[in-house]
Order: sequence, then C-alpha cells, then structure tokens
Amino acid sequence: MLAPNGSPFTYTGTQTYLVGGREGLTVVDPGPAEPAHLDALARAIGASPVLAIACTHTHRDHSPAAAPLAARVGAPVIGCAPLVLETDEPRADAPFDKDYKPDRVLCDGERLTGPGWTLAAVATPGHTSNHLCFALEETGALFTGDHVMGWSTTVVAPPDGDMAAYMASLDKLQARGDRVYYPAHGPAVHNPRQLVRGMIGHRRQRARQILKLLAHRPQAIAELVPQMYKGVDQRLWPAAALSVRAHLLDLERRRAVTHAGELWNIS
Repeated sequence: MLAPNGSPFTYTGTQTYLVGGREGLTVVDPGPAEPAHLDALARAIGASPVLAIACTHTHRDHSPAAAPLAARVGAPVIGCAPLVLETDEPRADAPFDKDYKPDRVLCDGERLTGPGWTLAAVATPGHTSNHLCFALEETGALFTGDHVMGWSTTVVAPPDGDMAAYMASLDKLQARGDRVYYPAHGPAVHNPRQLVRGMIGHRRQRARQILKLLAHRPQAIAELVPQMYKGVDQRLWPAAALSVRAHLLDLERRRAVTHAGELWNIS
C-alpha cells in the first residue's frame, strides 16, 4: 500500500506491507498518519485479524500511523525501539516520531508468528540506530525499510546515523541468503546480494573521493558536496551533506582525517 507522501526524499511515497492472510496478518511500516492512507489500509485489511503492527524505524514517514491504526484494528505495536532526537535535518520526512510507543520491542533474531508465516527481526543500525529489517522466513523475502531502498542509497545522518554501523549492517545483509527485498521506498529488489555489493562499493568510493579531495587542501563539507554530487538534484544536497559528515566522522575515528572548526584535512 503506497502512502500519499511522495517527495524528493521518499520517491513515490512510503510503502506499507500487509504480511499474512485472512486468518491473521502483520502490517509492516504503517507510514505517515494520513487519513487517506489509514482508510486505504483499513479497506485492504478488511475483516482479517491484525496480529501486529511492525515498524522498521521511527522517522515520521514510517511510524506515525502505528498508533491510530492500532486503535482502529485493535493490534499491538511491535518492532523497533522508540527513539527521539532533536534534529535540524533538512528533510520533512526524517525527524523522529515522538509519539511512537511500542507495546513490545524486538531484538535481533526475535520473531513474530502468525498462520503460515514467521517474521524475524534483523537489526540493521546505520540509517538510524533503532532500524530493523524483517525477514519472512517462509519465502526468503526481507522487508528492508530505509536500510536498502529500491531507488536510491539511504541518507546516514549523524548524530544518530552512523556510517560504520551502516556498513556493518550492509555486510550483515550481504552474508544472508534473502531472495528478494521489499523496501519502504522504490521497487522490489530481485538481485539483493548484487545490489548490496554495489552499495558497499559505492560507499567505499565516496570515502576514497573525500580523501582525494582533501589531499589537495583542507575543505569544509559545504565545499565537498558540490564536487561530489555534481549530477544530483541540488534539492538533495543538504541531505547529501549529512552523509558526507557521516563519512568524515567514520574516517576521523579511523584516524584518516582531522578537523579544525569546519575545515577537514588529511591526517
């Protein structure tokens, strides 16, 4: 079910998934609390019992519909941990959902079960520290939230977003044998290991690009972004700057770069 919240950051909008059937289902990523979306979900659910409402993370385009949907269908909210940070992130979809209150938090490997289906939580921090994917064990499908999207790489925004954790989570998915990914944004991914391998290579290339640019002279993030994202819609540059900062913080932890004020330099 596609929510009506398309934007340069959400692509066509947030995709909500109904997992299960008439005897019982789980709603994955209920999305924003848009009345039209909630009505569409209610129609699709019909008389099927909703056993759980599962959120991958608590950005505002993913979890706000959990509470009103739970009240409507009488289901518990089970999934990621609550997380609220003050942020000046330049994305209307991204600030955290302060009203998210799960009835149960799933840890890595914990399961939700229903008639004929099992959803296992796969902890994938990086985009946010509380991010979970959900593996449908009977079919080899993985609901990837924002960790892996079908149209773009995800934004890793400090202080909560962490590039080292994000890369480790990609490595974790690469080691799995999932058959297909269903992301919250963009089409299904039918070559998941190939895509993840490409995403890992892309992030490593970005890190090398930063080091190459800083080898010429110390630079601020505002100088790096136009050089690194020449062909990207400039409306996305503020979000790109957040991922550049995440790379720089990771490189700093690895003692590859240092900074003085806004200027970053090779160590």
